[in-house]
Amino acid sequence: MAFTTPTFVELREKIASDIDSRLTGADSRLRRSLVGVMAYVVAAVSFGLYGFISYIAKQIHVATADDANLERKASLWLNGRNPATKAAGMITFTGTDTTLIPVSTAVQRSDGIAFTTDADATIFAGTIDVAITADEGGKDGNTAAASALSLVSPIAGVDSIATVNGDGLTGGSDAETNEKLRARVEARIQQPPHGGADFDYVTWAKEVAGVTRAWEYSLELGIGTVVVRFMMDDTYADGIPLAADVTAVQDYIDVVRPVTADVTVVAPTAVPMNFNIGGLSPSTTAVQQAIENELIDLISREAEPSGTILVSHIREAISIAAGEADHVLVSPVADVTTSSGGISTFGVITWS
Repeated sequence: MAFTTPTFVELREKIASDIDSRLTGADSRLRRSLVGVMAYVVAAVSFGLYGFISYIAKQIHVATADDANLERKASLWLNGRNPATKAAGMITFTGTDTTLIPVSTAVQRSDGIAFTTDADATIFAGTIDVAITADEGGKDGNTAAASALSLVSPIAGVDSIATVNGDGLTGGSDAETNEKLRARVEARIQQPPHGGADFDYVTWAKEVAGVTRAWEYSLELGIGTVVVRFMMDDTYADGIPLAADVTAVQDYIDVVRPVTADVTVVAPTAVPMNFNIGGLSPSTTAVQQAIENELIDLISREAEPSGTILVSHIREAISIAAGEADHVLVSPVADVTTSSGGISTFGVITWS
């Protein structure tokens, strides 16, 4: 049976009644009576104690613990919250041959996001590629290839603008949110480690910063093999990890896995899901954006490698979007299933 915390007024009335029943001639409800003041004071103290007990009760459970106590529980059950990671990659400087670009040279994007070089570099044949790392962790540091970065302080013989090359500056992710940390702690409590059970591989993958979803496939490559696929939804627009991310997860699982397991970590293959929606009412930018958000959320919740997203769930996601009154889902017209290793990602919406 649930316990209901009494309100201040209920406490005051109960205390007043107790005083009056035990003290002959007392009237605790008189505005300026001493016993009336006592009833108020004791009720106030009692109400504060009830509130504190209620707060403590919530901190016992992972599902209701506040930020600080969630952190404490995560440090006991896990390795704590996954921290923000810094974006890194290669940029190209141009300038005069033999000019030295010292380690920790500062460069920045036009929006002020700052990076520093990881090692000394010397221009040769008019150019040099240099590894850089963002000064601060977070996905804001991820930068597309061919983007321009400028020197914070000029270096004689070096052009002031450098260019991001390769796959861009990648790997930046924000610190794990309370919701994701809470889910990991609950999963750890409900599924304690079994030294290589199916869910252990999912747990291990999610212990790597930036990993948001993971799946394990036993025997996919033969007897004794395990394939792990994972996503990084908060790091990349489509959530598909890059080669460096796959290597990081592989290296981590190789440390904690059973010695007899042959584990292969791979990235899912993106299969963009496109939508054609007609007859939208009201057809406003706000409603269209709300529908897009709901579809992105649906895919992030239900998409998995070689999985299926039901067309009925697609229609539901559109219908529950804020402001939507009516629509016609032109496509897809049936459930969407991806092939082996493929995972549905959000594509584009065509409004017709």
